[in-house]
Amino acid sequence: MGALTFDALLRSLKPEARAPDPVYYLHGDEDVLKDEALRALTARAVEAAARDFNVDTRSTADLDAAALRTLVDTPPLLAQTRVVVLRGIEQMRRGSKLRQELLRYLAAPNPTTMLILVQSAGEELDPELARFATAVAVEPLPPERVVRWVAHRAKQVELEMEPEAIALLVETAGPSLGALAQELDKLAAVTAGRTATREDVATLAGVRRGQTMHDLADAALERRAADAARLVEPVLEQAGVTGVRILTALGTAVIGTALARAELDRGTPRGRLTAVLLQHLRLARPFGLGDWGETAARWARWAEGWTSGELAQALRLARDADRALKSTTVRDEAGIVTQLVLQLGVLRREAA
Repeated sequence: MGALTFDALLRSLKPEARAPDPVYYLHGDEDVLKDEALRALTARAVEAAARDFNVDTRSTADLDAAALRTLVDTPPLLAQTRVVVLRGIEQMRRGSKLRQELLRYLAAPNPTTMLILVQSAGEELDPELARFATAVAVEPLPPERVVRWVAHRAKQVELEMEPEAIALLVETAGPSLGALAQELDKLAAVTAGRTATREDVATLAGVRRGQTMHDLADAALERRAADAARLVEPVLEQAGVTGVRILTALGTAVIGTALARAELDRGTPRGRLTAVLLQHLRLARPFGLGDWGETAARWARWAEGWTSGELAQALRLARDADRALKSTTVRDEAGIVTQLVLQLGVLRREAA
């Protein structure tokens, strides 16, 4: 069958588009968008007034072959189509009677049933299911789409937000749509109908101006060791921030700076460096970064203050700090992160 992206799926479900397919297979690593895809598919297949009797959601762990057949063969009630959602499709054992029955059904699906197979994040594509169903790859959004998603989700929960508030929320909560949705619900309750400001987000997350993860990374990569060390404790106290998350951000920053330094060393003109780095980001489509244009500009700026040898040392230090933090015998997150940012400053003095 065909293969679609999340965006292509939404376009295919517009009223003027052709009729939906009988079987969809949702896979990929963004479970929040899978739920949005489910809502869109259900809305296209069954009118709102008929959904109570024509939408069934089950876990494959609770089904056997006979129960599956009953679900997919039951005719719709006072509607043209019924929807059956099977979650946790990866839990079906290969060769099981349930899977064999599902494959038999996929070869000749019921035209009055829309079957939606939902696979959990972190699982590999099942080529056998993809061959018989319309496979929809639901992957994490790029940074600029995350910002737009937050604005869209805020409207859904009747929350007005200033642009600065959205930017800070994405920065502090990270790119996880699940975490962002939870924070939006909290923010809607706190603001009680008024427009949410940057200060509202900062208060909710325990963030003060100049004390964000962004500020900490800036200080560390600009070799301002004392400033970076002073920021470790305030950043760690913020909601959802852990030592591992800080080290991940710092390690990513070092890797990006090393890429920028390598481009300079191979002769890339300084005036084109940000554009070249942005091209790398667009090709790799990494998850978890902020705005790619801003990220590329920061890497280019930081690269001016480092040599390739220093960056290799910085990566080894970040790796050692990560190992120490994940050790079962070490609990001092603040101490490990502080030691790392101070060591990055020492590299400069040793080089001098």
